[in-house]
Amino acid sequence: MIKLPYPSNEKARLAVLESYHLMDSGWDKDFDAIASIASVICGIPISLITFIDEGRQYFKSHIGTDATENLRELSFCTHAIASGEEVLIIEDATRDERFADNPLVTGPTKLVFYAGVPLVNEDGFALGTLCVLDQKKHELSPGQVSALKSLAKQIVDKIELKRKIATLETTNHELLNANVLIQKFASMAAHDIKNPLTSILLTSQLLRVSTEKAGNERSLKLLDVNISSTKTLLTLVDEMLDYSKSPGLLIARKQKFTTRGLFERLKGLVSPPENFTINFHSQITEIYHSVIAMEQILLNLLTNAIRYNDKVNGEVMVTINEEKDVYVLEVADNGIGIPQEFHHQIFSSNFTLDQTDRFEKKGTGIGLSTVKDLVNALNGDVALKSTVGEGSVFTVRFGK
Repeated sequence: MIKLPYPSNEKARLAVLESYHLMDSGWDKDFDAIASIASVICGIPISLITFIDEGRQYFKSHIGTDATENLRELSFCTHAIASGEEVLIIEDATRDERFADNPLVTGPTKLVFYAGVPLVNEDGFALGTLCVLDQKKHELSPGQVSALKSLAKQIVDKIELKRKIATLETTNHELLNANVLIQKFASMAAHDIKNPLTSILLTSQLLRVSTEKAGNERSLKLLDVNISSTKTLLTLVDEMLDYSKSPGLLIARKQKFTTRGLFERLKGLVSPPENFTINFHSQITEIYHSVIAMEQILLNLLTNAIRYNDKVNGEVMVTINEEKDVYVLEVADNGIGIPQEFHHQIFSSNFTLDQTDRFEKKGTGIGLSTVKDLVNALNGDVALKSTVGEGSVFTVRFGK
């Protein structure tokens, strides 16, 4: 036999082949069906689907023979994958110098005819072949050759699909593991935050009692603000604990709540600078939906409206209205505005305009992408209208 040929990209090819986990992967009825069709179409008794690694040829499917593998040095198919041709046809191996002294030709197997189509993946690597073999000469018609090529393409498509499914399953498993860790962290963090908050609340309530006796009205007002804010934070922590155990509740748990109560909670969560006015307005008094989702959407938009405002007298208007089958949330400000060319990118994860806010800090791009994710989860949409130097209006719509 002449020297064994190798593809020019052999090292990379072997690495790619390994990534598919095809060697010794066992019986597959879909591959057997394709091999059987190849045998019938060509009128040839032996049909194989093979994959070739560094030292051997593995038969993923073997019609007309009980053999399941072969040494690479004896393989006809290794010539096929190294040839660079769409199909390698050997009509009489006994008269071909490459195979005339091959034990598969001279020995008990007595192979004479071979036709193999390389199985080339989407990146151009030949992983193996679809081939037909016989102990007598054959001539394949153009139609039969075309059919072999089409069947080979089906095999490659199945291989690619199986690998992509395996990759998705692995990714999904990793995401599930990551979510478990995140949930555990959120639960631990919530517990760690709740303890000092509870202490602050109890201390403030005790302090209020003594301050009330002293008749210090100014201190009483400050303590009332402190108590109210602490209660709000404790409620958020409790919700964090609930959602860390079951994140799906963020969207699934609907409840009746008042717009006034929602506005009060938002006021308690933001700290606008002096000379900054936040107005709330709603035509409806009660809503039945996910309060945590709506709160997070408005909180992110409201926080951004405060941060990216360069006016001496900043203004934000938050409104909640309803149309026939949808709720409409709107946050309008008189801030710096967003250039038109960035409107389609502004909701992308980690995208920022590389500007500092009124507190001399740069954004992370998380706020608006979080809004987009929440709105998508609610099967809604978010729109932006903005004029540079004048302000922005974010409008969110989602079904009731």
